[in-house]
Order: sequence, then structure tokens, then C-alpha cells
Amino acid sequence: MCELLAMSANVPTDIVFSFTGLAERGGVTGPHVDGWGITFYEGKGSRTFKDATPSSESHIAKLIKSYPIKSEIVVSHIRQANRGCVSLENTHPFTRELWGKYWTYAHNGQLSDYQDKFVLNRFQPVGDTDSELAFCWIMEQVLAQFGHKQPDDMTKVFSYISGLADEIRELGVFNMILSDGVDLMTYCSNNLCFITRCAPFGKATLIDTDVVIDFNKETTPNDVVTVIATRPLTNNEQWHILKPGEWKLFRQGELLATD
Repeated sequence: MCELLAMSANVPTDIVFSFTGLAERGGVTGPHVDGWGITFYEGKGSRTFKDATPSSESHIAKLIKSYPIKSEIVVSHIRQANRGCVSLENTHPFTRELWGKYWTYAHNGQLSDYQDKFVLNRFQPVGDTDSELAFCWIMEQVLAQFGHKQPDDMTKVFSYISGLADEIRELGVFNMILSDGVDLMTYCSNNLCFITRCAPFGKATLIDTDVVIDFNKETTPNDVVTVIATRPLTNNEQWHILKPGEWKLFRQGELLATD
């Protein structure tokens, strides 16, 4: 299986610490050697870095670990291929436009017998993974349900997407991260957790490599940062473990909606 990482914050924040831990799982402490990717939102725009090589060996990953790109929403993924070949087009996260916004998606899991379910029109996959096909189908259903104009209440959209995720979970394992650049949604099939860091901040120690950070020196008392991961990244903090079928929606680090 792959592993997911995402962040929602109320101020532009770098994800160097968390990504450093995740990258080790791409070939050192984990078997996820079939590529990796990360997307940073900056206003209405986004910048994405992808590589089909293991994150523990990638020169691009080394750049991300050393260059603190600050963002309020980040979506990242390290891949262990099960559907589709090892290639750049099959590397997450995937992005599509809807309602004048970039939507970014990453999936951990494997689906079966899905070809007849995912009927597509406007949104088409570029690669040949079950993950990207499911993403296109979700976007297709959202467009059909809500039309070409964005609803005023986006929580209704994400609640509707959670129902779509329930349907997809019947086809296999479906842990998902999805963002429209404003809100960040998590959906758990079997493995997903999160932690919200706010004042008073303390120290955190990575599980996968010998790195410690004192968030009290890196933050202000008003900062709120939520990090989502497949498995906890630190060994001295209390992570919240999501239950199968549970979904949550975060905005600027705060929990906005849940099931």
C-alpha cells in the first residue's frame, strides 16, 4: 500500500519536518519505492513536484526537505504500485480543475472490479491507475450533482463526496486526501490519522529518522496546524486514529465538518 501525508494550517507553514519522516518510508523504513509527489497551494495557484524514483533517493525530495516552501494546504503521497506501471503519470497527487479551482487528490489502497462503475465524460485519466480513475469519477459525480456553479456551502459538497467514498470503499481499500485549495478532506478506509498542533507547542520526534523539532521556536501562539498521515510520524505526540468510513474536513487547521 501507499502512504499519505497532508497539512492544513491557518498561516503559511512549511512541511519539511513531516515530509522528512515520510520520505524515509520510501525505501528506507518502508517499501514505498515506486514514486512520490507533493502539492503546495499558494493562493489560487499550486505547485507540484513528482518523481518516479523512491523518495529516500530522489534529488527532488532532498530539495523539498531542505527548502521550506510555506503553504496553508499540502497534499503528499509515496507510492507502492499495485495498479498501473511505475511512471510519472501514475504518480500522485492528481489534479483537476472544477469551478475555477485546482482540486488535488491522493489515494492509498487498491480497488477491484471498478471498470464498469467509473463511467466518465468530462474528466479523463492520464495514467492507468485505479486511483486516478476513481478521482475522475468523483469529480464527474460532483459536477453532475451540483452543476457548473460552485455552491455557497462547500460542506455539502464534501459531505456528498463522503457518500461517494463509501461507494468506492465497497470495491476495496480507499483512504483518500482531497482538497480544493480552501478545505482539506480526509476519508478513512482502514489506515489514517491526524494531529492538530496549537499553543502551547512542544517538541516532536520523528519515528523514521533521528530528527527532533521544537515547535515552540518555530511558531506563534496563534498558529494552528493539522497534519494527516497514514501512520503516525512522531513517537511522543497523541495522534487521533480515524475509524473505517470516518471522514473529516479541515479549514485553516481547524476541524470544519465530520461525519
